[in-house]
Formats: sequence, structure tokens, C-alpha cells
Amino acid sequence: MDSDQRNTHPVPAKTKLVICVWHRFSLWRPPDSLAETLRVYWPEMKVVHLRDYELLAAEIPDTDIFVGYSIRPEQFSQGTRLKWIHSTAAGVAQLMFPELRSSGVLVTNIRGVHAAPVAEHVLGAMIALARRFPHAISAQLRGHWAQQEIWEAAVRPRELAGSLLLMVGFGAIGREVARRARAFGMRIWAITRSGRSDSTLADRILRADELHSALPEADFVLLAAPETSETHHIIGEAQLARMKSTAFLINVARGSLVDEAALAEALSRSSIAGAALDVTEHEPLPPESPLWKLENLLLTPHVSAASESLWERQTALLAENLERWFSGRELLNRVDLSRGY
Repeated sequence: MDSDQRNTHPVPAKTKLVICVWHRFSLWRPPDSLAETLRVYWPEMKVVHLRDYELLAAEIPDTDIFVGYSIRPEQFSQGTRLKWIHSTAAGVAQLMFPELRSSGVLVTNIRGVHAAPVAEHVLGAMIALARRFPHAISAQLRGHWAQQEIWEAAVRPRELAGSLLLMVGFGAIGREVARRARAFGMRIWAITRSGRSDSTLADRILRADELHSALPEADFVLLAAPETSETHHIIGEAQLARMKSTAFLINVARGSLVDEAALAEALSRSSIAGAALDVTEHEPLPPESPLWKLENLLLTPHVSAASESLWERQTALLAENLERWFSGRELLNRVDLSRGY
């Protein structure tokens, strides 16, 4: 892209915005109302909504703003007028290829849009694990009254009050979880890259290199960190071995944060009490994965962010950023391309 074009103050009449997302899960596909709302707000702006990637090659060369989950390097290279990419996902690892990171194109994401439903999902998972719901459901399906067995299990039903929740990542989702967990009387430790964050929501803020020493203290370990080279398999055999036999692991971030083979082994040996996964390394989870058959694993199919309010929030965020874009103000949720989130 020409540097003079990037520095030109944008006006709607000279701006083309392309929306292009296809995903097997229909909720992640933008509804018609997104493009319709933008056309009402900015009738002079050209808004193109593509339902799949087949026509992107024809549309991308004169596009100024791209709204979507991903764009391939070869497609990006054709976008010689691109100035801003708005990701309709919170995770942007799929966009962090060298050509984009060095281009000067701005990238924003939807950080915070998923915070409320994911936080509720996490609380639901913690309650289900603590109160042994998976075991009760398994017994129900067998027509068995398992009261005594549940009580005599190696890990009995427990209260959340007084339990220590260790959060790896303390962004919008982590903070929303903390607000809700405090209402249950939980103690909260949070791990961030720098060891700094909002101390009003956590009893302790720890640096990333303190994870190893913090794991033995936790009753629940929540993964809510971005997907980067630094967080790949941040929970593996060594980390699982540090956890208490009565502790639970919950992952609502990305599947790549967990070594699934190591987790399956730990769960099969009951070296930790259980886990809840909303994300896996390969999605859909392959039928041959051992995770399917583990009785101490609560598995949900990447639905923690599912909400009827999703696109209402998505639209409001994009509209706010477009207002900022055309008035020359700083965009919300700008991605740090050097960090990848």
C-alpha cells in the first residue's frame, strides 16, 4: 500500500469496507444486519458483504477496511489500499503473518465482546466440576442413583467458597470471571506477562515466569491467555505434574495452550481431579481423540462465547471504531503487532 494513501485522512465517500467471513459454525458468520447498519450510518461509504471467500480476490484490491476473521497472505498482498483490518474474533494469531506485521496496516479485534458469556460459561464449568455434575449425569444415563459413590469418590463435591482460582491471562474475560468468582467467595490469583494488572480484582498478580510455583496452590486453573508462541503448550506434562490431585483445569482460550496428550494421560491416571475444555487443538475434535472417553473431562464444542447478543455487540464496537476512524481518533482494541494480541 502506498504510504501517502495510509496518511490521507479517511472520509466515508472515499472508503470501501468489505465484510468477509465464512465459518462452519453459523453464529460466527456476520448477519445481513451488520452491513445494513453500517450503510445507514454512513450512506456514502461503499459496504460490500461477501458470504464466502470466492469473490474476495475481485473486491480486495480497492478495499480500505477489511472486516473478517482471517485473510491469507496472498489475499493481503492484493489489498494495496488496505489501511485497517478489523478481526471479528478476539484471537488474531491467524493474521500474524510477516507481511501484515511489517505493513503498517492497523489491526483491531473484538476484545471484550465475548467477556460476559465466556465468564458465565467458566462459572458454570467450575460449579459443574466442583459439584461433580458429570458423574451425576453419567449415572443418570445408566439409571443409577449414585449418591454414595459420588460422596465416596476420590474427589468429593466441594464448595467454591475459599477455593483458589489461578487465572493464566487477565484480560477482559479474566476480569469478568474474577468479578463473578468473588461473589462465590473464591480467592483469585492472576498471571500476566508483566505481572501487572488490576489488583482490585485479584488477591495476587504474578508474572508469567511464576506459573510453575503458583500451580501447586491452585484449586482451579483457568486458561484465558492469547494464542502466541509463548503460550503454546503452556500447560504440559511438567505443569500438570505440579497441580494438586484435587485441582481442575479449565481452558476457554485456544486449544494450542494445552498439550492434549499430556492432559489425557493426567486425567486417565487421575493425577488431577478433572478438566473442562471448550477449545481443542483440532476442531472439530477428531473422533479418535482419547478426550472423548474421559469421565473426568467436561467437553463443550467451542460454545463458551455463544450468545444471542454477539452481533449486537460486534456491530456496536465496529460502529464506534468507524466513528473514531473518520474523526481521526485512536481506535479501540488495537492489536499490538509486535506481541500478536
